Amino acid sequence: MSVFARKSFCACRLSRSGGHTRRLLGTTYLPGNIHRNNQLQDPTTSSTGPKNKISSTWLSSNGRLGKFLYGPNCQSKSGLHLSSSYREQIQEVIRSSPGWHTAYKHRDELHRARRIVIRLGANVNHREEGYGLALGHLASIVEQCAELQQIDGYEILIVTAGAISLGKQKMNEELRMSLSMRETLSTIDKFRAAEFMQSITTRAAAAVGQPELMSLYEAFFAQYGIKVAQLLVAKTDLDSEDARNNFAATINDLLSNNIIPIINGNDVVTLPISGDERDLRKVIARLDRMINDYVTSHLVCEIKADLMIFMTDVEGIYNKPPSVDGARLIDTITPKMVEELNHIKKSDDGILGSFEAKLMSSFLAVENGTSVVICGRPKQNTIKDILNGRKIGTFFSSSNEVSMQAELLAKNARNASRLLQNIPANIRASAIRTLAELLKSNEDEILLANKEDILESERNGLSHAISSDLILTSSKLSSIYNEILQIADYSHDTNGRIVSKTQIDEGIELKKVTVPIGVLLVLFESQADCIPLFSSLAIVTGNGLLIKGGNEAFHTNNLLMNLVSEALETINATDAISLITRREDNEDLLKLDEYVDLIIPKGSPAFVQFIKKQSQAIPVLGHLESVCHIYIDEDADVEKAIKLVCDAKCDNPTASNSAETLLIHENLIKNTDIFTHLCAALQDEGVSIKGGPTLAKRLAFPPPLSKSFRTHHGSLKCTIEIVPNISEALKHINTYGTGHTDVIVTENQEAATNFLKNIDSACVFHNCSTRFADGYKFGLGTEVAMSTSRIHARGPVGVEGLLTTKWLLQGDGATAQEFSEGKRRFLHKKMSLDQEER
Repeated sequence: MSVFARKSFCACRLSRSGGHTRRLLGTTYLPGNIHRNNQLQDPTTSSTGPKNKISSTWLSSNGRLGKFLYGPNCQSKSGLHLSSSYREQIQEVIRSSPGWHTAYKHRDELHRARRIVIRLGANVNHREEGYGLALGHLASIVEQCAELQQIDGYEILIVTAGAISLGKQKMNEELRMSLSMRETLSTIDKFRAAEFMQSITTRAAAAVGQPELMSLYEAFFAQYGIKVAQLLVAKTDLDSEDARNNFAATINDLLSNNIIPIINGNDVVTLPISGDERDLRKVIARLDRMINDYVTSHLVCEIKADLMIFMTDVEGIYNKPPSVDGARLIDTITPKMVEELNHIKKSDDGILGSFEAKLMSSFLAVENGTSVVICGRPKQNTIKDILNGRKIGTFFSSSNEVSMQAELLAKNARNASRLLQNIPANIRASAIRTLAELLKSNEDEILLANKEDILESERNGLSHAISSDLILTSSKLSSIYNEILQIADYSHDTNGRIVSKTQIDEGIELKKVTVPIGVLLVLFESQADCIPLFSSLAIVTGNGLLIKGGNEAFHTNNLLMNLVSEALETINATDAISLITRREDNEDLLKLDEYVDLIIPKGSPAFVQFIKKQSQAIPVLGHLESVCHIYIDEDADVEKAIKLVCDAKCDNPTASNSAETLLIHENLIKNTDIFTHLCAALQDEGVSIKGGPTLAKRLAFPPPLSKSFRTHHGSLKCTIEIVPNISEALKHINTYGTGHTDVIVTENQEAATNFLKNIDSACVFHNCSTRFADGYKFGLGTEVAMSTSRIHARGPVGVEGLLTTKWLLQGDGATAQEFSEGKRRFLHKKMSLDQEER
């Protein structure tokens, strides 16, 4: 069988000699032995005769490229079309070859890119009138490129346009300098001057403007101590293999010497463009598509670039024309999605439209190992933000298996929640029990996935607090199992429960009933138990749920989410709960106020504070740093006080309801040895004691001074301070407390009543440990969150916190006018609830 070849716009060449595979540009040669070994057979190709030319995988399915994309020897605009199975076999052979360079599948991988090509579209740098460059845009690009090269060590190449518009501007200036005063002021001569400018060919303008363009780049980059080099490339230059190799070698030499190559298509030797050249902007755009798109796509493959950033005059690829209502910027595009973009067509001049050309060249670059992002005009840190995975422009994925965008998942959750709340309570409870049994039967797999996450976190040096939250054990899974079963028992007491009834008048009855909030967004760092517990709470309350977990628990989260989906399948509500896995969705999640009704962050105070600050329109249920106090009154029982303090501090020192500050009445310091016994008991538990300023003055050898009374230690540390009376204790707690949980230890009922009444916190206890501030211990079921807010929910939030209410009014045809005219009177009679209604 003859050697099989592929000629394409931007393909890779694989030639094998003595077992060695080389990656070159231009043509993909699959030798006969590869063809036979892989049994590549296709009915559309002949087994005899000369090398056959076929298009690339993606382009063969579209067949829209003109001759200029295939090279001068191409005999067909569409290329030879192969069956999809044969194309897949060819692509598999290519990708399995040594040295193959694979494009990234997701945005969060772009930070790995090191060699970056910045492609500046024709309309990015040009002024509106078409003459000259927009220097502000150019300066922004230069500044970002300089920083990326000098500080971050990236290799930067720039493919630019602008020579023609600069040349037109220069020649226009020369023309005006040659005119007399009369000619300059004359309207007729102005028209003549305009006609003269239109008569200047684009090739002549390019020849004049190219030195000016390079002078600008050289001057801008010189401000950062960076050298630049000019490379002018024509389409015909890339048809020769030797020329391509020399081109790539030159670029590699420049980059190795920290010189930024500035590459431009050689407009001077380009064949004339058919059509009217009077519209300069259209001419430049056509040339830009013909030359620079062609050059860029060859370039990125030849030099094995990691990333190509297309900067254009629009923000990216839209699902419909941007001017049409409902047009939405596509965040990530795959080859399969292109067929739906019917609004991207050829331009009137027969040349591929701006974005069709960019789509084709972009997917060809991706197919050959270079990731692509198409974005709008440069802004501050645009390039760096793209490298950091932020959602800017449209990212071209190398995989059709791209996870759904957060907005679509949220929309699905909204629709599914309406279905979920209409499912009978006993059916929802059965799904929750199914989830519990799935956890039990898959315990070994869960622990194995969790072990993988733990090992990964240890390799990454995560803090002890995060690692401890991540760990799952058999006993912890058993506890989760029991909690889930308990949640299922709440199913009869959630949706549709009547809170109150009022008789407005005879025949008019008003009811207040419980309903789901809608769609919840739970964000957590590494808590491995969040997915099954919050999923159970969402099912029992009829809420939709979006879950975004930290990467620390990646394998555990995915396995647990699969079990949740399996349980939801039993009631046909799989869309009600979704796991967000894409890092680039983080920002968008906090802006989905159209679909998300409540955000619940679970994690460190810094994490919760970040979520609260970023969420502008969606309410956040949670608390920041907690500083819980225990005040030991002068009438306290000493043994009871020591027992409560040790439990509040040492039971779980990382918990938000762990005691941080102890206030001791000064009479206990003077007249008893409680301070000595208390310190000894704490030190036996490994607690490090810090002192307040008053305590430091009273003791000859005081403990180290605490930096602040507002410190949440989150560890085996606590602060001790002396207060003269209960009034000062109240003042101290209301000043430095965070409104979480505060305790008084006393046998004086009057003092206890004073404390309970005047402490402004969500939880205020008398002779109880702060550790009781927990939804489960309160009998609220699994705790959703601890809220220090004063609206909706305060304190430990259980199932009730995931419900809201609505009013149902049933009447007999009454009108408001009847009451205003005195024909009917309001009774507003409170009605008792039946046993079934409660």
